[in-house]
Amino acid sequence: MDLLEILGYFGGLLIGVVLGLIGGGGSILTVPVMVYLLAINPVTATAYSLFVVGTSSLVGALRNIPKKLIDFRTAIVFAIPAFVAVYLTRKFLVPAIPDEIFTLAGFTLTKNIGIMIFFAIIMIVAAISMILEKDNGKDVQEVKVSYNYPLIIIEGIAVGLLTGIVGAGGGFLIIPALVLLAKLPMKKAVATSLLIIAIKSLIGFIGDVENMKIDWIFLLIFTSLSIVGIWLGVYLNNFINGKKLKKAFGWFVLLMGVYIIWKELY
Repeated sequence: MDLLEILGYFGGLLIGVVLGLIGGGGSILTVPVMVYLLAINPVTATAYSLFVVGTSSLVGALRNIPKKLIDFRTAIVFAIPAFVAVYLTRKFLVPAIPDEIFTLAGFTLTKNIGIMIFFAIIMIVAAISMILEKDNGKDVQEVKVSYNYPLIIIEGIAVGLLTGIVGAGGGFLIIPALVLLAKLPMKKAVATSLLIIAIKSLIGFIGDVENMKIDWIFLLIFTSLSIVGIWLGVYLNNFINGKKLKKAFGWFVLLMGVYIIWKELY
């Protein structure tokens, strides 16, 4: 096992720690860790990321059920269009993307480069969301939940499509949607988003099981490290200010996104 491979497995642990510390964002590191440290093909990395993200989110969701923080009705309304979209994306759309998308002025945009650049753009958007996020300290629990069904369905489809292409959870899109479209308090929105991410990611991964050969030993080891990292992150959360850390992590993700674009294009 060489140094990069060791760093790759350590990255799996770090992904979980970040998830445990700040409640999200860590999954956006999964694809870069697998591609650049473990030399996994980007299409395969996005598939593996769905499994890691889905399993890790499920662990987080199960922790929130006894606390009664999950709004199951909202989760179902949002998750159904999301998991249909992510499954169809992994099953049909991603395999349909040509290996060479186009060539311009001597530069060939391949499928792998295109996926990584699109992923980097999503990283930058997520990073800006983390950096600019404000906390007003208010989280009223007794709010009547209302539903804007057409917008929730459209948002679910959009998030499912995005998740299917890049393999990230999309929590930075789901949480605002739950707050604005379903009128959920922030704590419930965060907890409910974990269940939605788990459902759509794991069902989307089924589309990959049908299309590609899965290295289950590697995937289970990497996922186990992430889950251990989550519990470690939850413990460290007692000593570290998660909100301040989230902004710092946002700047790190921003730099990573810019680096990926530079690496893939130059």
